[in-house]
Amino acid sequence: MLLQRRGGGNGGGPGAGEVAQLDAQIALHYGVPYAASVMGFDPVQRLLAVGTLDGRIKIFGGDNIEGLLISPKSVPYKYLQFIQNQGLLVAVSNENEIQVWNLEFRQLFHFSQWDVNITAFAVIEETFFMYLGDENGLLSVLKYDVDDGKLLKMPYNVTIHSLSEAAGVSLLDTQPIVGILPQPDTLGTRVLIAFERGLLVLWDISEDRAIAVRGYGDLHMKGQVSGAQTDASEHQIDNVDETEEEREICSLCWASRGGSTAAVGYITGDILLWDMTVSSRQGKQTDVSSNVVKLQLASGSRRLPVIVLHWSAGSAKDTTKGGHLFVYGGDDMGSEEVLTVLSLESSNGLESVRCASRGDLKLDGSFADMILIPDTGVPDKIRASALFVLTNPGQLNFYDGSALFSGRKSEEVYAQPEARKFPVAVPTIDPNITVTDLYSLTGTGHPSISLKKFCARQSVAPPISGNMKWPLTGGVPSEMSLKEDRAVERIYVAGYQDGSVRIWDATFPILVPMFVLDAKASDIILDGANASVSSLAFCSLNLTFAVGTTSGLVRVYKLHEHTGDSNFHFVSESKQEVHAVHHGRGFHCHVAFMASNSPVRSLRFTGSGEVLAVGYQNGQVAMFDASQLSVMFCVDCASGTNSPVVSLSIYGVVSSAAELDQSQKEIAKSGKFSTDVLLSLTKDARLTVIDSTSGLVINSHLLDQQQLSAVSMYVIDVASDEGQTQSSGDKSPSQSQTGKEQKDLDQKQAQGAETNQKKASQHSHISDSNSLLLVCFEDEALLFSLTSLIQGSNKHLHKIKLAKHCCWSAIFKNKDDKACGLILAYQTGIIELRSLPDLEILAESSLMHLLRWSYKTGMDKCMSSSNGQIAMISNVPHHR
Repeated sequence: MLLQRRGGGNGGGPGAGEVAQLDAQIALHYGVPYAASVMGFDPVQRLLAVGTLDGRIKIFGGDNIEGLLISPKSVPYKYLQFIQNQGLLVAVSNENEIQVWNLEFRQLFHFSQWDVNITAFAVIEETFFMYLGDENGLLSVLKYDVDDGKLLKMPYNVTIHSLSEAAGVSLLDTQPIVGILPQPDTLGTRVLIAFERGLLVLWDISEDRAIAVRGYGDLHMKGQVSGAQTDASEHQIDNVDETEEEREICSLCWASRGGSTAAVGYITGDILLWDMTVSSRQGKQTDVSSNVVKLQLASGSRRLPVIVLHWSAGSAKDTTKGGHLFVYGGDDMGSEEVLTVLSLESSNGLESVRCASRGDLKLDGSFADMILIPDTGVPDKIRASALFVLTNPGQLNFYDGSALFSGRKSEEVYAQPEARKFPVAVPTIDPNITVTDLYSLTGTGHPSISLKKFCARQSVAPPISGNMKWPLTGGVPSEMSLKEDRAVERIYVAGYQDGSVRIWDATFPILVPMFVLDAKASDIILDGANASVSSLAFCSLNLTFAVGTTSGLVRVYKLHEHTGDSNFHFVSESKQEVHAVHHGRGFHCHVAFMASNSPVRSLRFTGSGEVLAVGYQNGQVAMFDASQLSVMFCVDCASGTNSPVVSLSIYGVVSSAAELDQSQKEIAKSGKFSTDVLLSLTKDARLTVIDSTSGLVINSHLLDQQQLSAVSMYVIDVASDEGQTQSSGDKSPSQSQTGKEQKDLDQKQAQGAETNQKKASQHSHISDSNSLLLVCFEDEALLFSLTSLIQGSNKHLHKIKLAKHCCWSAIFKNKDDKACGLILAYQTGIIELRSLPDLEILAESSLMHLLRWSYKTGMDKCMSSSNGQIAMISNVPHHR
């Protein structure tokens, strides 16, 4: 999920006695919500909608086009249907609010509160009309007026008493309508109405009369299809007892092409196939008593209710094939939860129905909903090409229709079709995601232009086995994203437990895949190469990318625009290996460093991208020179405590010799010198100042004796707001280089040190008397004078207590690229914006308010920020 703040100003301060609401919007959202519970599909625009238990609706289209709609109320949805090919979605909540969403604008255009409980709902295909059934047995007709944007209640309705009178049925009391099915090929003028206690009425709206009436009072059945049972050895029809009690209807669907047969599921676990072609009863009950067949999935006396029924017609060329009935329920109580697929054949109506095969699809979690996707490019709308199955929590699988409907021949064993995970834009499991980052490339000129060459030039559907085409193709991409001359302004990067890295173009509100970097470097075997990715860094000036792992290995990548031969180098403190490799276009690892076997916790490039600072889990800090292929130094910054390095920063210092202590005087021989220092912050609040060329420790002290929970640190130049860097948590945020380029180098130092210093000093901070160091802890934030810290004083200038536990932070910049605020994220799910440098609260919001998310352990590992945009992942897998 990518969250961005509206506008580009500093934002207004809070009013008297209250905190302003953070004005943020969701730029993009990927993945299936964990609270997903119901689905809907538009067969024309090829869009899938998924409703949740907390008032959200997720829309899936083609080519990574996804959208999120959030209802004002956090209430579950029970019905979700499209007004086909109109970009309109109708949703009915558990509180009986009817909502109409406009997908083009992603807005709620209309909502109406229904007075009684809505128990059945159906939109008539290719119209703006819809049927609604309620708990009192009333059938109502609604119409959405596109011009006025309102839902109108039409004057026509059918009460249960008028319907029973017209149908010649005696009902003692009212009962809810539990199902509504517009009959195929009637333009919605005929509708099958199912009442809770078993009554079925096929009603003609235009003639205002009952066409057919069925119910448990008619049960002198032709027989029972026993082939549906898993233990049945033959497919045959047996005579059954004619005496049946009235029982509740749980589900229904059409089970024929023209709507001549209806399949109805009951609370007892039975499924009845009703012939709806005979005229309504006229006199004797036995006139219509033989138009029903029972399907029984299990032989036990106590069976599960049949909750869901769906039908897919067979081949139109072979009418004997019948079709396929999808059933959830009907098995013996206590049996394994499965979705059953029955292949039914019939050569001459219900009299010849037989079950050719039965298949049970195992579920990945508890069942939530299923939907059949009709074929594309064929007029047969009731023939499915794919099946989507939604299970809890938030698991969406799909099946290829050709595999589902292959069935079995005679005594052949039914082959279990392979379930495939719904393809996601950003994988979070299989492999497990471990760390992410968001990088801005604005202001870097040519490099961003070269990166666009690696973006997908055309739409690519997810890989599907066989001849199946991906059924979701709807949605319209941003016009800007289709322009040939556009530049890549932002990239999103994710590291994984298997050591791989994925990179997307995140310039527009759609992620475009660019690169997948494998853990291995060509065919070279390195110890720890497949270890989990624990830290990332990127330099936009020369398009250099670094990946740190839990084995201590650091891989450095360069962008190659053309294929060719090159060398791969492995560098440690004791040896260097060179291997000849052949590379393709894209990022390729050209050097790997190993200075410690401790997990990498923080990475930091200098402005040139040639020198890399590395912080480790055990408190060590190393500097690598990627161009000289050397380990410059590796020192302990934890004073023997093994406290992890949580943040690094590189800062340019200009000082006089009189201000230096003895260790600094060893570095500078002149009266005034210029050097870069490396700032290292460990989790136990120890700040270490290191000369970035020699590795000598200039100063080391605890910032707060009571703290064991440092989160991040930021260097801030309050005079010009330039030269800001940051490194937060287990990763390095945006590497945008806004500092002044240091050009004055000490010519009196050794040549090797001078070379390293030139590379390390480009675009690093230059000392300023107003430069501050902001350090964030879980329960407080401290401001220091950076000059004083370097000179040995750890007295803070400002201190604020945080009322909640902070888990992540970032610097926010306005449209002029000036640091204007600090973003703090708390374990309670609150997101807070504070001013700089006084750290006053400007605005706040919460993940629950913005996204209906609650904070979960590990979310901070995959939170990142770039210029006011925040990327985050819910339910990050536990990988450590």
